[in-house]
Amino acid sequence: MLKTPDMLLLFFCLVGAVDSLHKQWIPDTNYENKTNWDKQAVPCGNDIVQFPSQRRVSVFVETTHAVQEMKLPVDGEFILNSGAGFYVVSGKDPGCGAGVTTQFRDSESPQWFNPALWQAAATLEDLQRGDFLFSVHDEGVPCQYDDVVFKARSSFGVDTSSSQSSIPVKSVSVLGEKFDRQSEFSKYLSSRSGQLQFRGSSVVTVGNQECGDPSGCDCGNSVHHQRICSTVTCASLSCKKPLLPVGHCCSVCGAIITIHYAAGFNLQTYRQRVHQLFLTLPKYKSIQLGMSKVFKSQRLMGVIPFGTTPEIQVVAVEGEKGSQSEGLAWDVINDARSHGFNLGITGADFQASSGSSSDQTGGSAGMVVGVVFGVFIMITLIIIVVVLIRKGVVQIPSSLPSLPLLPSLWSLGSFDRSSNGADLDGPIDHSFDNPIFDKPNMLPDVLGLYASETNHSISMSKTGVHFVNPVYDENETDFNA
Repeated sequence: MLKTPDMLLLFFCLVGAVDSLHKQWIPDTNYENKTNWDKQAVPCGNDIVQFPSQRRVSVFVETTHAVQEMKLPVDGEFILNSGAGFYVVSGKDPGCGAGVTTQFRDSESPQWFNPALWQAAATLEDLQRGDFLFSVHDEGVPCQYDDVVFKARSSFGVDTSSSQSSIPVKSVSVLGEKFDRQSEFSKYLSSRSGQLQFRGSSVVTVGNQECGDPSGCDCGNSVHHQRICSTVTCASLSCKKPLLPVGHCCSVCGAIITIHYAAGFNLQTYRQRVHQLFLTLPKYKSIQLGMSKVFKSQRLMGVIPFGTTPEIQVVAVEGEKGSQSEGLAWDVINDARSHGFNLGITGADFQASSGSSSDQTGGSAGMVVGVVFGVFIMITLIIIVVVLIRKGVVQIPSSLPSLPLLPSLWSLGSFDRSSNGADLDGPIDHSFDNPIFDKPNMLPDVLGLYASETNHSISMSKTGVHFVNPVYDENETDFNA
């Protein structure tokens, strides 16, 4: 199928977008791209051009090409730029050589969730200039607030398969036309070109609103983390303490800076500030820096999760050792401490792959706070349980002889009830067997050891056994045994 679309560039940049990036797809199925041919060269007039017969392919042709012969696939299309086409050379093409059979390479569609196949930039102008941004793997793939760009003079084939039924983004630009309404994009997806270009089980949807939080929004790709990481090959590292950033598939050598913020913080503004102040310096030229909002899991006593805390993660990566990354981390920390009030930053710290950090005691202090908080909760629960038992709201099962966790409090409660009118004629609970006092016939002999003929200093009553201490005999002080 041949068709000639209007190739005017219709990109539009939304002014005022917050935390949305432009993600551009790298691979293409262009006829003029020599990497798309098995001979690593664009076919010429003496060559036989062959497309895989069973592959569905959409090929963009920008100019006119001479061929000796062309074998087309069963299902596919050529998208011809204005003035583009094919013709057969009569005789031999003098500038083509002896001629070969060359095959178009499109054996498998590249995967949407492969971060190596995307380029990110803050603006369309940066995208066209090649000013690309580094990011963790999860955010290397288009996020739900991003504008997706396929090159204007280009066609492609992408496999969108995932565990989710849809892949939401803000907009998609294809062949120079931008789609930000789902109704219009659905029509394109159902077209012949759309069916050949977008393949897979998941449907790309557009129309997501831009992020309304100046501090940034969640990318939304954590659900695809395993699929994304399945496309990534991690390199071996030689640094002392490799670090694993949130949302990244591989450990890195460098530094991870954590920015704590309050109202007034703007992620886009701060990203530009760090770039202009530090990344333009010659000593930091080789550093890759990614910045994003993440949600760190909070754990009670380091074990029990009880929520998440949003913070800004700044990842600085440089080669294997990352020596310059640590210097950059200190510069960012000092800048945050000096100007944090004006930037909406309340605190900052970092960890480096060299083993150093900006706060060596932060982890221990956090653990101590967690332990204290945990003990406080345990004590509170114990008090609540005791109060409920005393009020009769909670009943102790008859099969449970005692309350092991609360022996003192339970005994105290029993003493209070017996002192407020308990029946003294009932059986006496000695708590343990005493071989002396449990045998009445032995008591006279024992009494004789401690009593005179005229005064017995030991006596028995319903409430227990009493004796007189000879040391304090003058005060007639009684002690309950």
